[in-house]
Amino acid sequence: MVVDDHPVFRDGLGVLLASLPGVVVVAEASTGVEAVAGAEEHRPDVILMDINMPDMNGVEATRRILTRNPDVAILMLTMFDDDASVSAAVRAGARGYLLKGSDQVQIRRALEAVSGGEAIFGPAIAKRLMGHFDPAARADALPELTPREHEVLALIAQGLTNDQIAARLVISPKTTRNHVSNIFSKLEVTDRVQAVLRARDAGLGSSPAPL
Repeated sequence: MVVDDHPVFRDGLGVLLASLPGVVVVAEASTGVEAVAGAEEHRPDVILMDINMPDMNGVEATRRILTRNPDVAILMLTMFDDDASVSAAVRAGARGYLLKGSDQVQIRRALEAVSGGEAIFGPAIAKRLMGHFDPAARADALPELTPREHEVLALIAQGLTNDQIAARLVISPKTTRNHVSNIFSKLEVTDRVQAVLRARDAGLGSSPAPL
C-alpha cells in the first residue's frame, strides 16, 4: 500500500512499484486516517508511508496500524531527514526509512529487506547516523560488546548488509551472522534499528539531539 498526500508522487510511485517483479499495489491512501483504514481492509504485506499528511501524520498512522496489525512492514518514504523524524518513525515501529528521491534500486532493496523482516536505512539516513557515532567513546560505551562487535555495530549503523560487513572486515558470512546475533542478544534487541538506537542511548552518539 502506498500512502502519500501528493497524488502525482503517489501515482508515480505506484507505477514504479508495479514494474518491480513480485510487487502488487493493493491500495493507496492520501491521509493517515485513510492509511489506518486501508491497512485494516487490505492487509498489505508492506506499506510505504509518508510522514507529513493531513488528518494524521505518518508516524501516528504507523503506530496505530502496528497496534492492530503487528506483522505489517512499514517503510517510511519521506522528505524529512532530521533526527526527530527518524527517531519518531523507528520508535513507532517502522522497519525502514528512505528519503524521497531514492532510486528504483534503493526502493527495491528496501522493500525486500523490510518484507523479509530486516530493518534498513537509506544511504543518506545511514550517513547521518554514522555522523553521530563518536569512535573515541566506544571503549567505554557498551562494555559488554567485544571490539569486533563494536566494529560490526558501526557498520550496521551505516546500513551495510551481513554480506557487505563480511567483505569489509574480511570475515566469513557465518562469522558475521554470529557477531550480529551476539550483538542483538547482548543489547537485548531484535533488529538492526533497535541495535543502533540502543547504542545511541548508551552514549555512542556524539550529537546532542537524541535519535
